[in-house]
Amino acid sequence: MQFPAALDLVIKALEEVREMTPHTPFASREVLDDFLTYSPPENLTALSRQVSIRGKIDQRKIDMLDAMNARVAVCTKCPHLASTRTQTVFGVGNPDADIMFVGEAPGADEDRQGEPFVGRAGQLLTKIIETMGLKRGDVYIANILKCRPDTPGQQFGNRPPTPDEMKTCLPYLLEQIDIIQPKVLVALGATAVEGLLGMRSSMSRLRGAWHEFNDTPLMITYHPAYLLRSQALSEKRKVWEDMLAVMEKLERPISEKQRNYFL
Repeated sequence: MQFPAALDLVIKALEEVREMTPHTPFASREVLDDFLTYSPPENLTALSRQVSIRGKIDQRKIDMLDAMNARVAVCTKCPHLASTRTQTVFGVGNPDADIMFVGEAPGADEDRQGEPFVGRAGQLLTKIIETMGLKRGDVYIANILKCRPDTPGQQFGNRPPTPDEMKTCLPYLLEQIDIIQPKVLVALGATAVEGLLGMRSSMSRLRGAWHEFNDTPLMITYHPAYLLRSQALSEKRKVWEDMLAVMEKLERPISEKQRNYFL
């Protein structure tokens, strides 16, 4: 049987379709026969082996993150957050990512969709990532907190996580970082800095300089939500300069257009 990893992915996808729809997925007998007897061209053999090896590395991390996500999904260590959340917001992205972005906590959009940075701030973060020459799926994105901070009577908006909430939830993030092993961490905003480094200071003093978190280079920059509130080109340029520093640290090529870019 050729490409067992690909077959596993197809089977998993079909199982998900079966669970999500009343219609049973099907394929013709001819298609199944062709698939089962397919043999790749000779010049693809080496490539298929590389994909298989790569898939084993990825799958190990994926399995570890999936198991961890299952634990997070039923966490009740902060009863007041567990009782008010729609769902936990674990993290999203490439388990082998070179860059891991860390924010503070899910907002209303994230709580509803179960994915970090999907609201307006998330759209801006995606734009930043794409301007770096990457796709959102190339990096990993997570938060200090996996639950939206409870905001009684408020449908929108967030409050900052408390020190106790961050202390309780931080081990999950540390485990994620340990599994993914990014080459660079990017802390988005003061709360992320406090959670990771235990430091409290103005962002104007913290950002733009390299720090270290458990031997991993850490760049501090403004949270995208701040840029949405500020709209000042000078502040947007500062964030972009921080991202240029990240690209240089990873020895990624930087075009003249990228060097002169304003968000």
